[in-house]
This record gives sequence, structure tokens and C-alpha cells, in this order.
Amino acid sequence: MADLLADKTLEWSPVVANNAMNRSRVLTGGNGYSADIGVDPSAALIQRLQSQPEAAWLDLCCGEGRALMAAAERLEGLGLAERVALVGVDLVDYFAPRPAPLPCLRLYVASLHRWTPERRFDQITCVHGLHYIGDKLGLLTRAASWLKPGGRLYANLDPNNLVLADGGDRAQMLRALCDAGFEVDVERRLVTATDRLEAQLPFRYLGAVDAAGPNYTGQPAVDAHYKLRSPAPRRSPAG
Repeated sequence: MADLLADKTLEWSPVVANNAMNRSRVLTGGNGYSADIGVDPSAALIQRLQSQPEAAWLDLCCGEGRALMAAAERLEGLGLAERVALVGVDLVDYFAPRPAPLPCLRLYVASLHRWTPERRFDQITCVHGLHYIGDKLGLLTRAASWLKPGGRLYANLDPNNLVLADGGDRAQMLRALCDAGFEVDVERRLVTATDRLEAQLPFRYLGAVDAAGPNYTGQPAVDAHYKLRSPAPRRSPAG
């Protein structure tokens, strides 16, 4: 087995820092978020605004931020921008030029191993971003805790990039996610969650391997290595 990399080392890997998988992805269409997660995030926000005064979307590993910018423009055009907060986070500062000021949009350069938001969100997306994250399960559980009641999380996850030490079965890891309140669509390689979760999974993160090679996307990805820690996950309702 290749040497396991710690988070700080992993982030300097050319596979992670220079990945192009989600750099220019847009909101809708063949290269859009709606194709990858089955939902148009801007339409979902508009629907939330029908029953509440404000709504917020967090996009993790947002790349150039084009999907967020397109959503901001749409919401501006509908006169809804003052009622929304759009937040994007990416490891590198490679954001596209803004087509307009878009005051409802905030973009941050930060490591998602450490970043924590100051608010909760109606919608959280991580479109093809987990492929380059070390502790994938850790980010999923943290992100689910950032949801509002009734909020939705969508994240692309390739189970083949999860490795359980001592010959463990990765299916055990997917079952643990389901037991903790997540929904796992193996065929679509999509993990979702509804409502805020405070989930603890029975795995300890050991480190990552950046030499895993291409995953189903055809792009080089990162393998996350874990060790079984306890017999069962715990899920507690979150307010």
C-alpha cells in the first residue's frame, strides 16, 4: 500500500490542487449540476422561498463558481437576490470573473478539512468534489450538520475511493452511511441527506492516497483510508 498522506500534504498534491473536474461546471445542461445531482439548485431555492423569507445554498469544491454565478443572475432577474445567500468554497483561487456585482454571492478560498460556515443552509452541494478530499466521510457528516431543517445535501461519491483497513468491506461503509441517515445511490454514485444530521460513523480516518488513478469520471482521484472504530453509527436528531 502506498504511504498515506496527511491533509496538509494531500492539498499540495497536483491531483488535488490542480484538478480540473469541476472547474468550469455550470448550473444546468450537459455539463451542469442538474445533470450530476438531478436537481437545479436555483430552482430548489426558488421553491424554498415560496414558504420562507430567505434561503441559502453552500457549494463545496465550487471550482470557478460558475454554477453559483448563474444562480445569482437568475435570482437577481427574478427580484429574489436580496432574500438569498450563495456561498462557494474551493481550495484554490481560480474563480471566474463575475458577470455583475452579485452581492448575494460570497466565494472563499479555504481547506475543507478545516473550514466551517457561520450559518446553516437550505441546500449544500459537492459536485465531483469528494473525489479530491481525503476524509470524505468526515466532510459528509460535517456538511450534513450544516443543513437547516428540511434542507438537502447532494454529493457525488465513488465508493471505490473508500478503503477499509484489515480487509474490510466498503459496503459496510455505505451501510453505515445509510444507518446514520444518509441515502446512498450506488448506481448514480450520489449521497444525499434531508434535514440536519448529527451523525457519527464507526470509522477512524487514517489518511489518503493520491496515486489511486482515475475513478469513474476518468480523472485521477484520491483514495480515503479508514479503520473500523466501533460497531455501529449513532444518529441523533438535530434542532
